[in-house]
Amino acid sequence: MAIVGGIDVHRRQLTFDYCDRATGELCRGRIAPADRQGFRSWLSQLPPGGDFALEGCTGWRYIVEELAAAGFVAHLAEPADTAALRGNKQRAKTDRADARHLRELLISGTLPESWIPPAHVLEARTTVRLYKDLSDERGAWTQRIHAALFHQGVETFSGTLASDLGRVFLDKADLSPAARRAVETGLAHIETLNKTLTPIKRDLSKFSLAQPGCSALREYFGIGGLLSVAIWAEMGDTRRFSSSSDAVRHTGLDITVYSSDTKRAKGHLARQGPSVLRWALYEAAKSAAKPAAPDHEYYVSVRERLGAQRATLSVARKIARWVHHRLRELGDEAFAPV
Repeated sequence: MAIVGGIDVHRRQLTFDYCDRATGELCRGRIAPADRQGFRSWLSQLPPGGDFALEGCTGWRYIVEELAAAGFVAHLAEPADTAALRGNKQRAKTDRADARHLRELLISGTLPESWIPPAHVLEARTTVRLYKDLSDERGAWTQRIHAALFHQGVETFSGTLASDLGRVFLDKADLSPAARRAVETGLAHIETLNKTLTPIKRDLSKFSLAQPGCSALREYFGIGGLLSVAIWAEMGDTRRFSSSSDAVRHTGLDITVYSSDTKRAKGHLARQGPSVLRWALYEAAKSAAKPAAPDHEYYVSVRERLGAQRATLSVARKIARWVHHRLRELGDEAFAPV
């Protein structure tokens, strides 16, 4: 290593702290504005070769790309574990202190590193997250329409309100002018979102058929085109996990436990991993309720003891373990570009 440093990333500025291993010179400062061109210009002033660490927060992608293009090695730190390594001692929390902390962890070899996905995986991940955001927005508008109907005392409609039957039902509903305007606005937004979501889902399904890792995940009952890409992109290279338990921990579906002496708090989901990954695994696990599913017997046994939701979560953890082993079997082929 010629240069070893840490970079604290923010929207307005980048704070750096690096040292030259050959001369022992220590440099600190800020780069503003925090954009690609400014960071590229700063890198051009440094001697080639070296390592930089930064936390895996929003904005890390262009930093990693520019470091690689300039001949530096980027190390992406896991934010929660990096914060935990600061310890319980009360001290000043500043951008300079964060950059120095990253540098010290990198030099000592104790930096909790995260996986840096290839560009095509990042693109797929961004597309999946866009689909999930738009889908959530569509669900929110649907709930608003149902709330408006309930407030007006309209009978419950079991079908899809945006369908032809749903629109006939809404046309006949006894609504006040303001409520009808709210319903029509909601339907217009849902129609626009459907037009946007349809081609995105189609493209992701095509991608899943061509990509070896996604295609392998579709072997599991309940994992289709959309979910296979979501799980593949968010789970990442499972060879970085020492066991399937670590893979489950990455999903955030593991149960947190606090126990002291004879007292034990009720466990909760950790929810520390990617939220889209938890959603995809949970959606795939819901298929276990079908009698044709291979996990149906296991699902029913857990449901009888703990309820349907916890049974679905148990199956989701089981799927996460299977995904871990399946992607490891494929090796480098699992994330081959299409």
